[in-house]
Amino acid sequence: MGLDTNLFHNLRITIFIYYFLTTIVFLGILYYFIIVSPSQDFVFLLISLFFLLIFSGIIITKLSVNPLALHVENLQNLSKETLHELNLPITTIVTNIHLLKKTLQNEKNLKRLSRIESACAMLEERYNELDYMIKLQSSNIIKETFSLDELVEQRVLFLGGIYPDVEFDLELKSTQITNDKVGLSKIIDNLIDNGVKYSQNIHKISVKLDNYTLDITDYGQGMDEVEIMQVFNNYYQSNEEMQGFGIGLSMVKRFCDKNRVLLNIKSKQNEGTTVSLKFKEN
Repeated sequence: MGLDTNLFHNLRITIFIYYFLTTIVFLGILYYFIIVSPSQDFVFLLISLFFLLIFSGIIITKLSVNPLALHVENLQNLSKETLHELNLPITTIVTNIHLLKKTLQNEKNLKRLSRIESACAMLEERYNELDYMIKLQSSNIIKETFSLDELVEQRVLFLGGIYPDVEFDLELKSTQITNDKVGLSKIIDNLIDNGVKYSQNIHKISVKLDNYTLDITDYGQGMDEVEIMQVFNNYYQSNEEMQGFGIGLSMVKRFCDKNRVLLNIKSKQNEGTTVSLKFKEN
């Protein structure tokens, strides 16, 4: 936190000093041509001021952008190094879990091991998300052709371990699409997670895939028309007591806009909400 404060504090001071000096030079030139030597060519005055403004703009741009660019680059390098260092311990934990499963017989110990396995799976998900965000910032996202129904099944299986009390009703038809697979995984997780959180005491989520359209339906509190218009805004939450940051659906919308996925929401209060993703046919 101290590094960020010092960086921006010094940047403000540097830009202010340069802007102040540039203004003095600018006024000095005007004073010379208008008061001291008014007989000088007015065109030469305009040309001088024009080049002064261009030069000042270039310098101020460098003073403003270069330190920030260097700071962002350092953060990206730190993220990549951290990601690399996380890979080995995660792999080690997963490998040893599989070995222990073959040797343990005690049911109590197996349950404990199962909890460790679930926690490790969640850690792997965070690892994949960090890897995805780094690639997203570097514009290295690669679109691939994959089976959407299989991806949905994988995500429901993963989330079923986190929400064992939720009933998932799946109706999936075989569907091949070309898209950002990792990013779409995050979107599906987010939509299902939202459905679970806002389902109150009705622990059921329906997931339907047909005609290149993925529908995720919950049977919870629902929304009125005003709320539907606001749900894509950053940090908006219809229920402020819910855990989270209110950034899920704004992220979903950005993904859909970028990847040409048609996003639609239908909802009724006290009946539930359906979020639909319409994909392009291959």
